[in-house]
Amino acid sequence: FDQDDWEAWSSMVTRLGKDVQIVGDDLLVTNPNRIKQAIEKGSANALLLKVNQIGSITESIDAVKMAKEAGWAVMTSHRSGETEDTFIADIAVGLATGQIKSGAPCRSERLCKYNQLLRIESELENPEYAGDSYRHIALEAAA
Repeated sequence: FDQDDWEAWSSMVTRLGKDVQIVGDDLLVTNPNRIKQAIEKGSANALLLKVNQIGSITESIDAVKMAKEAGWAVMTSHRSGETEDTFIADIAVGLATGQIKSGAPCRSERLCKYNQLLRIESELENPEYAGDSYRHIALEAAA
């Protein structure tokens, strides 16, 4: 759908959203104003968090809080032209997003993010995994 076709997105969520994760990538562009509108219109049920898309960490945290309060899933994502910076792995755990989108682990800039997740796991006393509750992970779970 077009990124401004709110009606089509809402229709898809109505038909499939109970069983399917509808990620409003280009619809939302990690923008709190668009996320708010999508919540009001029922146009998505998941946020693709691209930290460097919105502009600041604070705005990213606000976007995640807003999505979680609406009962949405959140997936932390890399962007095209990605580097070996592993920060998205840290933010995925820190914000308890439950999902990370970094591509197949076939190139070093992708693999390093998965390796960082393994390092984080080894440092946590009782790591919790999202499993079937991936849409309902409280931010406090990451603390």
